Amino acid sequence: MKKLFIILTSLIISSSLMAAGSDSSSSSSSKTSLYEDAVKLVKRAGKFEKKEKTEKAKKLYTEAFNKLEKAHKSDKKNPDILNYMGFTSRKVGNFDQAEKFYLKGLSIKPNHNGINEYLGELYVQTNRIDKANERLEVLKNCNCKEYGELELIIKTRGTKIY
Repeated sequence: MKKLFIILTSLIISSSLMAAGSDSSSSSSSKTSLYEDAVKLVKRAGKFEKKEKTEKAKKLYTEAFNKLEKAHKSDKKNPDILNYMGFTSRKVGNFDQAEKFYLKGLSIKPNHNGINEYLGELYVQTNRIDKANERLEVLKNCNCKEYGELELIIKTRGTKIY
C-alpha cells in the first residue's frame, strides 16, 4: 500500500505541475515574466515536496504567490494567474483563499481544466466530496488528463496524494 501511495503521489505531483498551468498566455512581457518566474518556483517547490522537504516547498510556494499577486494586479482577467494563486494558496494550507481564487478564475473561464481539477482537489482535501464530484462532472467530456487525475484523487481520498 505504501509503495502504491508513493507511486501515485509522484505521478500526481509531476503531472499536476505540468497541468497546473495555462490554458492561455499573458499579454505583456512583464506580466509574463512574473507569471513565468512564479511557475518556475512552483515547479521547484513540487520537487521539494516530493522529497518531503515541506518547509522549503512552502517557502517557494509563498514566493511564487507573491509574484503571482503582482502579476494579477496588472492582469486581473487572466485565469491562469488565478489558478496558480489558488494552487499556491492551497499548497500552504490556505484553503479559503485558494477557493476564492479558483472561483474567481472560473468566473472568467468556466471550462478551465486546471482550475476545475484543482478546485476538485481542494474539495477532496476539505472533505466536500459532493463538490469534488461536481468539478469532475465539468471535466467529464474534456478528453484531458485533469479528468483522470481528479477521478483518481476522489477514488483514493483516504490516501493523501494531492
